[in-house]
Amino acid sequence: MKRIVIKVGSHVLSDESKISEQRIAKLCEFLASLMNKFEVILVSSGAINAGRIKSNIEKTSIINRQILASIGQPYLMEIYEKAMAKFDILTAQVLLTAGDFDSRKSTNYAKGLIDGLLENKILPIINENDATGIAEIVFGDNDRLSAGVANYFNADLLVILSDIDGYYDKNPSEFNDAKIRSEVNFISPDELAIPQNAGSKMGTGGITTKLKAANFLLENGKEMFLASGFDLSVARDFLLHGVQNGGTIFRRKSKSLDENFLPQQNSDF
Repeated sequence: MKRIVIKVGSHVLSDESKISEQRIAKLCEFLASLMNKFEVILVSSGAINAGRIKSNIEKTSIINRQILASIGQPYLMEIYEKAMAKFDILTAQVLLTAGDFDSRKSTNYAKGLIDGLLENKILPIINENDATGIAEIVFGDNDRLSAGVANYFNADLLVILSDIDGYYDKNPSEFNDAKIRSEVNFISPDELAIPQNAGSKMGTGGITTKLKAANFLLENGKEMFLASGFDLSVARDFLLHGVQNGGTIFRRKSKSLDENFLPQQNSDF
């Protein structure tokens, strides 16, 4: 059975003032269907935004964001637990920082835990330990963390569900004729140097952090798929039916389609 990592960003999980339990419910329904076919690991942002629901503390400093994450993480897990219980699936919280991948011993311990959870059909829900992981509060919205999870925990594919529905050939906010690049095999240094910007007030990532995540996986011979988290139909078709109706697949050129995660079945979009 193939192993996949699903990463969902803060903006997808949040409305402007609260966590969207309706979106989480749809996401969990999707995850439950995926677990019939794959070993699934979820990397979920959203703890800080969840904390804002429980407290009127503003995200005006790193300390405040740490406080909000500490308040919001158990609330976020409670929502996931209730949503997945409808499908008789247990969830488990795993908090990591990028530093956990700097030590072979720490990485092996974490991988052993993930392997055990998956063997028992339990959904691991990984988040950055924002109470201590300062760097992730400032940069990335878990994009780079999810790439590390995919690489070091032996996943075949990382799927990023985002407010960004694919990687365009030019900035779609500036050019009406911008088109999604259905497949990317190489990311240039200039692309990796695109100024970082957040997709929304509720998120901290942008296309740059996603390109860095994709580049890391390409360098390690793995694949990443970027698609909308608001409309799950593209990711559903890609993962469950082997049809690419949108989004961007990042993968190395292969001599055999069998070496790829899924057949190339791209549409014009």
